[in-house]
Amino acid sequence: MSLLNHSIRELEEKLHNNEITVEDLVQASYDQIEAVDGEVNAFITLNKERALEKARELDKSGDKSAALFGIPAGIKDNIMTDKLRTTCASQFLRNFNDPLYDATVVSKLDEAKAVNIGKLNMDEFAMGSTSENSTYGKITNPWNKDYVPGGSSGGSAAAVSAGEVVFSLGTDTGGSIRQPAAFCGVVGMKPTYGLVSRYGVVAFASSLDQVGALTNSVEDNARVLEVIAGGDPMDATCVKQEVPTYTEALTKDVKGLKIAVPKEYIGEGVDPEIKESVMEALKVYESLGATWEEVSLPHSQYAVAAYYLISSSEASANLARFDGVRYGVRSENTTDMADMYTKSRSEGFGEEVKNRIMLGTFALSSGYYDAYYKKAQQARTLIKNDFDKIFEDYDVIVGPTTPTTAYKVGEVIDEPMTMYANDILTVPVNLAGTPAISVPCGFSSEGLPIGLQVIGKHFDESTVYRTAHAFEQATEHHKKRPTVGGAK
Repeated sequence: MSLLNHSIRELEEKLHNNEITVEDLVQASYDQIEAVDGEVNAFITLNKERALEKARELDKSGDKSAALFGIPAGIKDNIMTDKLRTTCASQFLRNFNDPLYDATVVSKLDEAKAVNIGKLNMDEFAMGSTSENSTYGKITNPWNKDYVPGGSSGGSAAAVSAGEVVFSLGTDTGGSIRQPAAFCGVVGMKPTYGLVSRYGVVAFASSLDQVGALTNSVEDNARVLEVIAGGDPMDATCVKQEVPTYTEALTKDVKGLKIAVPKEYIGEGVDPEIKESVMEALKVYESLGATWEEVSLPHSQYAVAAYYLISSSEASANLARFDGVRYGVRSENTTDMADMYTKSRSEGFGEEVKNRIMLGTFALSSGYYDAYYKKAQQARTLIKNDFDKIFEDYDVIVGPTTPTTAYKVGEVIDEPMTMYANDILTVPVNLAGTPAISVPCGFSSEGLPIGLQVIGKHFDESTVYRTAHAFEQATEHHKKRPTVGGAK
């Protein structure tokens, strides 16, 4: 039996009872990677020598009280790691072997004595929702290798699903944690914007990006967020406030909980099998004493357009720093500085990244700013107001995470508008800045996982976790394992 099919709490008990060592646990992680990652391709860079060295040090320390003591973790490759290559899955950063510092979230995991197993594959610069936009090869879905794992945190989801790590960190700009969590049958949480520091995270869209965890259970997810959340003087957008003990909210009790179900989330465009799974989930909540009513998010029809204008505009500004001068790969055989800039960026960035930079630059340009970027920000305000209004009367919003299950490899990569439209259920949450989690709620007739999305009020992750945990514990979906790496 793989040690990685146990919860963090179960592994903690085994470590405390001296049934296993941290070195056993870390070695089990690398054994699983060796066994299955040739099929999944979840990792870009491994941290094996340093991870095993840390494991031995932890075994000698005697103090096992740290929150994530000895637990193997994977880190998305757009999160800085001192002395460990950080590439953002891009040719541009293929030689960025020592970023010189850890991101705040990585430092917090280190303080909690988690063990960094390695850096996880992703869509280049977090731009994409299939994990096919990586310089280091596409990632496959552990449930069926013919399908994508979602993106951009595809490696983060696939590595947890395939049992390569106990938990992983991802980033979510428009659904990049929740969508791959849904596609890979794991739990993925996008916290409230400002709850988790973004310091040391390579910026895609600064007003939308947020770091969160992918895990096999809601309880594991809550435990990780307890560690990585909290104020940070290095990030001006990170709110300084006391971090709740989220695991205390996992009571299984949702009696009296008021659930809102937006009609736009279960209407046209949502696969009938997904709608059926969501309706079955609502019946589970009813049996647990919660109530639900259909509501409307009338401005959600503008969410995808607003999201892609805002995120691409911010990406255009953030990626201007990649010029071949300060870091990254510089083009050779150039004639002058302007030629060096042009060739470095042309050769370093992939097609999807270039598309978004051009869209964003256009939206910010003179004569078009008011018509596009400003209008998108106004739509964003209307979308946020829709959420605020619903939360005056309801505790959470529930619906599907995605309108379809995972796509086949190559199915939408050449149809960007189809791919973008599939973000319709996740991007409104980023625009509003609210927390949201995806938990497994069923399977399609093809055996592909379906995700249930629970959306909460700002900084009310406790209620989101309580709602998700109650459903999880009342069903069996989370206990199923994929064909690749998932044998129990």
